[in-house]
Amino acid sequence: MNLLHIFTDIPILIVLTTFVFSIIFCITKYRFVNKNLKIFLAFLVTFKKTDLNFRFKEIDEWMRANKYVSTAWHEFKNTLIFSESVALKSEDNDLTYQDVSSTVQNIQTTVDPLYFFNEESLITTKFNYKLLQTIPTILTGFGPLFTFLNIAIAFGKIDFSTQERTIASVAGLMSSMQVAALVSVIAVGSSLIFLIIEKIMYGQMCAKPLAQVQDTIGYLFDNISSEKFLFELLRETKIQNNSVSNLIVAMPNYFKTALNAGIASNLVPYLENLIFGINQMNKQLKENAKSGGDTVDDLF
Repeated sequence: MNLLHIFTDIPILIVLTTFVFSIIFCITKYRFVNKNLKIFLAFLVTFKKTDLNFRFKEIDEWMRANKYVSTAWHEFKNTLIFSESVALKSEDNDLTYQDVSSTVQNIQTTVDPLYFFNEESLITTKFNYKLLQTIPTILTGFGPLFTFLNIAIAFGKIDFSTQERTIASVAGLMSSMQVAALVSVIAVGSSLIFLIIEKIMYGQMCAKPLAQVQDTIGYLFDNISSEKFLFELLRETKIQNNSVSNLIVAMPNYFKTALNAGIASNLVPYLENLIFGINQMNKQLKENAKSGGDTVDDLF
């Protein structure tokens, strides 16, 4: 039996065709993932941790416009904590800004970024990964399927009617048995070759750039637990409450001092002038009484 006859056998041709198309499908999908992960990584490396506060709008717009990462970004954005500041006015009416929390100096997240930007969200959900994983099983299953099918067909062609036909049918049976064995060998061999190629390509084209993306985004967004952040806010709130309490306690003294200053600067001179005027009037009345004149007429 020559090689041309073997490779033109329908079961063997089906196995080889499935193997070739599976390799093409694997390469196409992994190149698609590799291209998008490299684009994502090239965008992330243009940022620094200190740039996130004032360049966050740029990041958000790019992420939402990129359909490859928009879903993961939408979920991840809900976990971000921004370094908020409050405006405080000083005694000279100058505005100063103070951070709400002393530990949150940039954009942080309450959940590990790897929970959102992982193998599932960036690789396996971008194509039919489950089908790709079942291809080795399908190739292996072709082996016993076509083997027993060839054997069944070969046994059906045995003819014991005459000696010549018996010898010819037995020869055909042995030829079919050889092809049936070769089908199993080619099916199992193609399955193993596909597994090796797929694992190597996945490691180089998918797993490696994914690890770089995860390292970069983990560096940009520090992970802080929500409990720790709430504790920091509680601590800052207590400090502010203490300042307010001290201000309330000292407010009566400040009010007393301000009232005394107001009375001394405004009311006291007015009362002094009023008393002086009354004394002058009293003095004038006494002089008129001594002179015996009409007091009312002298006054008006």
